[in-house]
Amino acid sequence: MSNSSQWIIDASHSNVGFSVRHMMISNVRGEFQKLEGKVTWDPAHPESTQIEASIDVASINTREAQRDAHLKGADFFDVEKFPTLTFKSKSTQAKSSSELSVKGDLTLHGVTKEVVLEVEAPSAPSKDPFGNVRIGATATTKLKRDDFGLVWNAALEAGGVLVGSEVKITIDISLIQQK
Repeated sequence: MSNSSQWIIDASHSNVGFSVRHMMISNVRGEFQKLEGKVTWDPAHPESTQIEASIDVASINTREAQRDAHLKGADFFDVEKFPTLTFKSKSTQAKSSSELSVKGDLTLHGVTKEVVLEVEAPSAPSKDPFGNVRIGATATTKLKRDDFGLVWNAALEAGGVLVGSEVKITIDISLIQQK
């Protein structure tokens, strides 16, 4: 018998962060500040996990207004045409008692590709001061922005490029159980 339950993402206690190489020398970090989604989770059957999430791409924040404006524009995310980034899981594999691999479709900039989220298994449930039952989890993945049509770049005088291709993503999620 399944003991799965529905959980929703608590966006105010969650974070979707990313980092990308800048000028071949350092990493620039940023985050998306608006996200929503739901998770079906059964600790006894982690392989039955289902995740659906969406991110408001215009909520990007790299702590630099001009860079954020450029990222929202047609050279990169083109948020007017592609306002949302979505993830929908297809399968989950328990790698150990504390690690899951979640395979799913990521749609970004009008392109859908399969990605794998490496997930630290959710924490034990805990009640918050308001009576809500919560769990939390962290997931990471890497992707190549070029695969999603985000190909803008500039050559550097000393060789190399302004913006790296590989993007590292770290997701810290707080979930509230639905009654």
